[in-house]
Amino acid sequence: MPPPRPAEGDPGASLDLVFSSAPATLPAPLRRRYRRHEWRRVRTGASGAGVWRLSGRTSLYVKLADRDELTAEADRCAWLGRAGIGAPEVVDLDDDGERAWLVTTEVPGRPLSGEWPAHHRAPIVAALARFTRHLHDLPVADCPFDRRLSITLPLARQRVEAGLVDAADFDAERRGRTAGELLPLLEEGAPEGEDAVICHGDLTLDNVLVDPVTLDWSGVVDVGRLGVADRHQDLALACRELAADAAGRFGPPFVRAFLEHYGSHLVDPDRLDYYRLLDEFF
Repeated sequence: MPPPRPAEGDPGASLDLVFSSAPATLPAPLRRRYRRHEWRRVRTGASGAGVWRLSGRTSLYVKLADRDELTAEADRCAWLGRAGIGAPEVVDLDDDGERAWLVTTEVPGRPLSGEWPAHHRAPIVAALARFTRHLHDLPVADCPFDRRLSITLPLARQRVEAGLVDAADFDAERRGRTAGELLPLLEEGAPEGEDAVICHGDLTLDNVLVDPVTLDWSGVVDVGRLGVADRHQDLALACRELAADAAGRFGPPFVRAFLEHYGSHLVDPDRLDYYRLLDEFF
């Protein structure tokens, strides 16, 4: 039996709500274009913003956000496709003068954060390492997107000054501290030089997809932060995710396995710590 469906636009409604058509809180042109799809909210935000999965003749995803943010993500999706990496294909990027949306295709595969049998966990962590190394081995000169510290440190300061950093979401060792307290540590503790590669930028278990048959990586999603950066930007997030997996499916042995498959000789523990700190600001 399907779950009860609260009134469309109910701000207190939980995730995973299903609507037979687009909720009235969404922009009218977007609703009209995809009126024959069933809409399921998978991530929420204010005033109808967030991410929706559309089911119909094809499966699509709709993201509502700032137009510049969505354009940056669309550009990166297209670049990844040209580089031979599975990524969402852009179907629609538009706005109604007030709100913008990005509609993309579904990428085949299952996220590493999904339900996997215990005997599949080691192979999918190896697949995560293979994907990461494959992306990092692409020629930096071919990537037009820059996410080095000369870009991200000023962005971190801007986010602190605008009150956009959520201290409640800090890692356990930094809970109880403010973004303003951590900002000097970030700015003054930047390592000398950067081991520059092409990074995903948000390499979490949700964002890497694996083929459930071959157990190899099939693609990535949420690529708005993709760009040239220190390799430890990606490694730090992947290690944190594997170590702190709330469901207890992974843990420290899988962190070690991930780094060994990736190439542990390339890893600097101090840089892992620094880039985990950097991620607190985004």
